[in-house]
Amino acid sequence: MSVRITTVAKELPPHTRETSEIIPFVETWLEGQDDRFKRKVIKIFEGAGVDRRYSIMDAHEVFFNSSFEERNDIYVRGMKELGRKCLEKALVKAQWLPTDIDFIITVSCTGIMIPSVDAYLINDLKMREDIVRLPVTEMGCAAGISGMIYAHNFLKANPNKKAAVIALESPTATFQLEDYSMVNIVSAAIFGDGAACVLLSSEENAEGPKIIDEAMYHFYDATDMMGFKLVNSGLQMILDKEVPEKIASHFPTIIHPFLEKNGYSIEDVDHLIFHPGGKKIVQTVEDLFGSLGKSIADTKEVLKLYGNMSSATVLYVLERFLDKNIAKGELGLMLSFGPGFSAQRILIEF
Repeated sequence: MSVRITTVAKELPPHTRETSEIIPFVETWLEGQDDRFKRKVIKIFEGAGVDRRYSIMDAHEVFFNSSFEERNDIYVRGMKELGRKCLEKALVKAQWLPTDIDFIITVSCTGIMIPSVDAYLINDLKMREDIVRLPVTEMGCAAGISGMIYAHNFLKANPNKKAAVIALESPTATFQLEDYSMVNIVSAAIFGDGAACVLLSSEENAEGPKIIDEAMYHFYDATDMMGFKLVNSGLQMILDKEVPEKIASHFPTIIHPFLEKNGYSIEDVDHLIFHPGGKKIVQTVEDLFGSLGKSIADTKEVLKLYGNMSSATVLYVLERFLDKNIAKGELGLMLSFGPGFSAQRILIEF
């Protein structure tokens, strides 16, 4: 019995601007700061490798001094809408009914809502009353793949079932107006909002890439490298500048034993489906794999077109591969990183 990825559908928020259009808002936000500092911040935005981003808030709302409560209310409304739209779109692509879903996993780390968004989706789409729910809230950028791993394990244990994994994020809702630290600035420069839904099946006649294996990897003593701190003004980003170097130092342990366990080497992998955490992380990955002739062009393109949308981003990369005419039997390696510090991997066969 195998588990297959049936389809992926993305959904973007209504507001979008090119980076060049955001710069004037950043300059207004920086009024009163040192001129040299202002130039440095603008250079960070211009050199982040992100040409456009989408948001549940327009730029003037992001840079308006609203409260945590107001921003979180916008987050809740946005996640309900994006969640419903991307799930409906995925169901149409797969030609499934909402009542076909046995297991629903929702992942998000950029706001707080209880009950979780899946409860609203079940009501809105009239999904089954006995559907199994799993909301995941604290795994950050890694959660898109984490959710797929949980779905894979559920489907392996339950033949002829279907699962939906929905990643919903609004990093712009976490922007801190009174925080002029490099962490807040860099995160504002690379992050955007977005949602995606991936459908998986353990039915005998299921089509799509087959999941060969999945695994998680935990970095010891790195809990302070990435995440959020809950402060009075909301969720304050934690992002250590040493993250790319930490990833690079662990890459051999993350990649090679996982592939060897399944009888493969990195040379056997045809497609790299990596989460674009940011320009420096993308460059780190490219440096590690470029000498092997492996391309991460789709990862770079997703960062350029949408920014880092936390957990949803790797699913945007995955969708691009599902839309290609990839030869049967070729291998793909999915990889993302998140708070903990952790790495999540899935090996798929097209």
